[in-house]
Amino acid sequence: MNILNYGGDPSNINQTYITLIPKTNSPTLPSDYRPISLCNVILKIVTMTIANRIKRTIPHVISNHQSVFISNRLITDNILVAFEAFHKINKTLNSTKGLVGVKLDMAKAYDRIE
Repeated sequence: MNILNYGGDPSNINQTYITLIPKTNSPTLPSDYRPISLCNVILKIVTMTIANRIKRTIPHVISNHQSVFISNRLITDNILVAFEAFHKINKTLNSTKGLVGVKLDMAKAYDRIE
């Protein structure tokens, strides 16, 4: 397969069908559907091979503060960090220094299609 070793063109296998799976029995809103992509098996093999090739360099590229996409790091660690940060803010409310807490809504981060 010349896609991996010789820079071949993957456009002939890079076709993905996207369909919507209903989350409820009678969906009425777009948010009642979950998109799913149906990829070519060869494309899956190619992407997995590329992922395995860059697996050794990813820890050097991704920050220590990033808690996903790296083995032995858990996304739940972010919950503990946020809890400790807001605990510190609550403890120092009477301080002369100003502290700010920012909460980002990540609930639907992976349910979006652009």
